Amino acid sequence: MKHPYALLLCFMIASLAAAQAPTPETAQAPPPGATVLHTGAELVVVDVVVEDKDGHPIHGLKREDFTLSENKAPQTIRNFDEHTSNTPLEKIEPLPPQPPGVFTNYTDMPSNGVLNVLLLDNLNTPVKDQANVLNQLKLFVNKAAPGTRIAIFGLSSRLYFLQGFTSDPATLKAVVNHKLLPRGSMLLDDVAGSNGDVLGPSAPTLSDGMGPGQIAFNMTNFEIEQQTLQNLMRMEYTLDAFNVLGRYLSAFSGHKNLIWFSTSFPLAIVPDITLTDPFAVMGGDMEAEYRQTTNLLTKAQIAVFPISAEGLVSDPTLDVANSGAGVTRSPRNLSTGVSSFLQNQAEEHQTMMAIAQDTGGEAYFNTNDLASAVSQAIDSGSNFYTLTYTPPPHSHNDDYRSIKVELSKSSVPKGIQLSYRHGYYTDDALTPEKASTPEATKALAQSRPTYSYAAAAMSRGAPMPTDIVFRVRVLPASTTTENAVAPGNELNPKLNAEGPFRRFDIDISAPGANFSFKVQNNGNRVGGIEFLAYDFDTDGKLLNLVKKTTPVHLTAAEHQKFVDGKVGYHLELSAPAKTESFIRIGIHDLTSDTFGVVEVPTSAVIKLPPPVYPSHK
Repeated sequence: MKHPYALLLCFMIASLAAAQAPTPETAQAPPPGATVLHTGAELVVVDVVVEDKDGHPIHGLKREDFTLSENKAPQTIRNFDEHTSNTPLEKIEPLPPQPPGVFTNYTDMPSNGVLNVLLLDNLNTPVKDQANVLNQLKLFVNKAAPGTRIAIFGLSSRLYFLQGFTSDPATLKAVVNHKLLPRGSMLLDDVAGSNGDVLGPSAPTLSDGMGPGQIAFNMTNFEIEQQTLQNLMRMEYTLDAFNVLGRYLSAFSGHKNLIWFSTSFPLAIVPDITLTDPFAVMGGDMEAEYRQTTNLLTKAQIAVFPISAEGLVSDPTLDVANSGAGVTRSPRNLSTGVSSFLQNQAEEHQTMMAIAQDTGGEAYFNTNDLASAVSQAIDSGSNFYTLTYTPPPHSHNDDYRSIKVELSKSSVPKGIQLSYRHGYYTDDALTPEKASTPEATKALAQSRPTYSYAAAAMSRGAPMPTDIVFRVRVLPASTTTENAVAPGNELNPKLNAEGPFRRFDIDISAPGANFSFKVQNNGNRVGGIEFLAYDFDTDGKLLNLVKKTTPVHLTAAEHQKFVDGKVGYHLELSAPAKTESFIRIGIHDLTSDTFGVVEVPTSAVIKLPPPVYPSHK
């Protein structure tokens, strides 16, 4: 009898979804001739938005109207396509209904057209501005153009998947009107957005023999260090969210518009010369993580359109709430407040413009009409030209490659505007092949974005990656409950969970072509696959988990059979019998660090009959 956890090259649960067409495991592959961007590799893709002086798209341009250069060296445009918002979407056959207890992460998405993502950033946005965004979104969904495909994500301490891609206006209205609520960020000094305390802390009092000067000095340093720590955490959480979005959206072909509603996002923390030790409050160097983020976004053809959630704002220093003696009697306080406001606003706008420029999007700020800004962003990102070229070889010291796109003078009207990404990094986030030095190997092992992607992929409510498309059957193992969890399960020790439990049989089937391997000198392939099942309560707390890692060693002949066949695996996971929970099932290809994930509420399968397995002799 074969061990139930053995890795099988078989059609283990093919009978559960027989006669299904199209086959979900292969239907989401890029269509023939589709352009796939590999930064620093064989092909570079540049999406160019061309607009007149009034912001209207210009159509009908030809390949010969464009010139393109990399690091000032002219490049030959290999492929050229124009995309418009009125291009008919490719018709696809919907996936037939799955049998009871069978689920898949396959998404029946047309391969052409543009995808739009609304990112509601509660982490970096005060509650007042969040409410403003929601009110403006209600206006937008009431007049959104028919056929516009939109998904909605939320950002707090991590990324949340709020609504999958849909072009149904009724669905969007229901989500925006009834399911989105402002939530305070614990990493903002002004959580509510009241603009209070712009002049700093109140006057110090004497304590423990310290004079006012010493107390003021200590308070200033304490507050600045606290703010620096909060800014660092906000930077890390935000970049993590963009990394996860980049990985998730890369599974879908074509161009994507990421519309990011945020009030502030500090990208750099500089020494504070007003302190005794100016470098004491500096954050770590975020450049490497920012590089990785922009690489992921550009590889997935994602253009970021930041929209300032605060709208048009005035200097709060002279606001009624702050116009007491602190301002009227102290010109220094007034000057400090005004300077701080102008500096903070400039830094916030600079960050938004930087990420827009690095990804080919556009930043919108100093406007109260956020609904129109969303419409403009979607329109700009839906009418563009795609140019591709083969880049010249890169040297080891050539980390950043600049891109310049121009139009020939004969085809350039006055006031024309071009929007596109202005370069890319050649150090495409550390990979095992590039980790050739001890320093690089250490940096790879300590790569926080890689870890955060693995954690986010298996977090309740996060986007469900489709890098690996698979089917899974989830059924109760029996009609009875148990006081102990299934073998190999790991209960969360912090929750002290007690029975009774319901055991579930989890049977996974994935095409072998989804997995990657390292090729050895003798032609053999080596790799590893991790199978995971996590159980969460309704609040997203992890209750129980099981995970199994299987190394794979294949000869060249075995590898071909592997690619042509399917990978089957069996897991058993226990969940609370008396309350609903959510089982998140994942496949992790350790070689490529890619995931496939499905999330199943136990209420959807708890009343189904147990499975019947064929005997193995």
